[in-house]
Amino acid sequence: MIRKEKYNVGILGASGAVGQEMIKILKERNFPIAELRPIASARSAGKELDFNEEKFKFVEAADDAFEGLDIVLGAAENDIAERFAPAIVRSGAVFVDNSSAFRLKEDVPLVVPEINPEDVKWHKGIIANPNCTTTISLVAINALNALSPIEAIVASSYQATSGAGAAGPKELMAEVEAGLKGESYEPKVFQYQIAYNVIPQIGDEQYAGYTSEEMKMQNEGRRIMHLPELKVSCTCVRVPVIRSHSVSIVVRTKEKISVEDAKASIAKAPGARLVDDLPNRIYPMPLSTTDQDLVFVGRVREDLTCEKGLNIWCCGDQVRKGAATNCIQIAELVIA
Repeated sequence: MIRKEKYNVGILGASGAVGQEMIKILKERNFPIAELRPIASARSAGKELDFNEEKFKFVEAADDAFEGLDIVLGAAENDIAERFAPAIVRSGAVFVDNSSAFRLKEDVPLVVPEINPEDVKWHKGIIANPNCTTTISLVAINALNALSPIEAIVASSYQATSGAGAAGPKELMAEVEAGLKGESYEPKVFQYQIAYNVIPQIGDEQYAGYTSEEMKMQNEGRRIMHLPELKVSCTCVRVPVIRSHSVSIVVRTKEKISVEDAKASIAKAPGARLVDDLPNRIYPMPLSTTDQDLVFVGRVREDLTCEKGLNIWCCGDQVRKGAATNCIQIAELVIA
């Protein structure tokens, strides 16, 4: 990409929750923007967006909607990303896509900037953003991989309702309100009531009883961490939390890592913050990690079932670092 003072940036799916978060974070990070082009469905076309004291009109998604853009941030579903990716690449723009459509394509880099920024260099017009739980988990444990290669992970995720889109938290609050009134509420977003409940399935079954969401940590983790033999056993659970995913992770490494060395390494890791004070009950929680970009890591302790294992607990805002912010950090690498 030719270096410029400012860039023309499009957002495919700009009217959705992640698209709106991207707009907010572009402003926060002072991304050098000449034109911001929000691209969405025909329902949004013609509406105006205020950004940096300028007004930009929403454009309907079409093959010619990407002409003149340098970067397109994808905040739409797989089918939309696949539909318009060829047009984006033909236009000369770099497509940084948050959907899962291209994550496992061998010719598409899958990037977490704190872990594998160098992979951006070999893109062919498309760069994929990982699954939100994968991103949060890998930022938390990457420092351990630097001390000794990670061979296996056993993880359980506790995923917020906003991971299902803007309608998820609305359904949670509606169920709480209905419950307080003694009324019934028919779930629409989730298969079962999420208020006062946990649902131990996210995604459809994909392999040997594991869901598509659960397999992402292994399949994507191998590519991001350059660990082709990495083995992951994961259980993904939807919990009645508004925002920020939490993950309990057992990390099993080639060589033993002491708790002290692990904490010291995590404390210095880019994108991570060590929050680990068990006597004073200070540790990562969804409320403390919401609306910011660091992954909080704590409860670091030896795994009692494996000599070369460590237990950790981490939390991160899946709308920001798990999606919107990571995309924009990738775009920053591209223009750098």
